[in-house]
Amino acid sequence: MLPLAPEGIYFENAAGRLVEHPNGYALVRYYPGPRKFSDFQALLTHLSSLLARRRWNRLLSDQRQMSPHTAQETAWLRDVWLGATSRRPGPRYGAVLRALDVFARLSMNQVLHEARGTGLVYREFDREEEAAQWLRQVR
Repeated sequence: MLPLAPEGIYFENAAGRLVEHPNGYALVRYYPGPRKFSDFQALLTHLSSLLARRRWNRLLSDQRQMSPHTAQETAWLRDVWLGATSRRPGPRYGAVLRALDVFARLSMNQVLHEARGTGLVYREFDREEEAAQWLRQVR
């Protein structure tokens, strides 16, 4: 099996890297450690821009190394980012690679619970190959 080495870095900062995956979805890889809110916000704002520009409705969020969300990040995700997702026509599909840090996993579970009803359909995975396979099946 070929590695899932993505090409085409779209954006990168201290919070993570955003890639235009050759299989037609956005790939977000969060970096470990604490992050500035402005870096987190910029990463996800660029994610929205990439999805809109390419007319994609699929993303893979690699949160394995991610630190827990802060209260400010959680509020922004819920009130701004997910709100914008809900105003777009059609579903959005998100494959989430679970964080290794239990507190990061819990904070993301809270956000994903609040995502219900926004048009974001997601599944959680432990392995990137499984996540990529699921994304190939959804359109």
